[in-house]
Amino acid sequence: MAQRSRAAGGRPAPGPRPAAPRGDLAARRARLRTVVEPVVGDAGYDLEDLNISRAGRRFVVRVVVDRDGGLDLDAVADVSRAVSAALDTAEEGGDELVAGEYQLEVSSPGVDRPLTLPRHWRRNIGRLVKVGPLTGRVVGVDDAGVMLDVAGERTAIAHADLGPGRVQVEFSRIDEVADDELTEFADDEDADENEDGLEDEER
Repeated sequence: MAQRSRAAGGRPAPGPRPAAPRGDLAARRARLRTVVEPVVGDAGYDLEDLNISRAGRRFVVRVVVDRDGGLDLDAVADVSRAVSAALDTAEEGGDELVAGEYQLEVSSPGVDRPLTLPRHWRRNIGRLVKVGPLTGRVVGVDDAGVMLDVAGERTAIAHADLGPGRVQVEFSRIDEVADDELTEFADDEDADENEDGLEDEER
């Protein structure tokens, strides 16, 4: 997650500000989206979500982006800078998008975010998911729908028939990764010991 803060000019009024009306936040969110979505798209990402909320005296603008192959911290930072610059440019042009101090947070989707679009399913091929009463592994995705491996049997489900899916955390897989890393570490230590032995013999 990348964060960026900006304080508006002038001194803030003393004491907490009243919460912004829901309709006002919805309007601000719509205006923000018109600025942010093209910037995110031009950078090669999908805008998955955009929200604005009040946190004390400041607003918090949360932008969730994703792409095929996922994002690393450098990519998130690049998107954050691009979005921040676009917001500054829009406000310098007279469009008051946030009105006041705000914090920008840019992040990638977490595993708890529902899978609702074909691209969400495509980006989770190989993962265990739960959708409706079914729990299975995503083994294929195309324009027609999703192929799940449910207890060894493959089940095709059309996109129109899919509800929101949820990625399931697999602790056994986490343990396997940890074991692999420990094995690699042990192998590296053995290699270092062998190299030391060879050096001693040569001396």
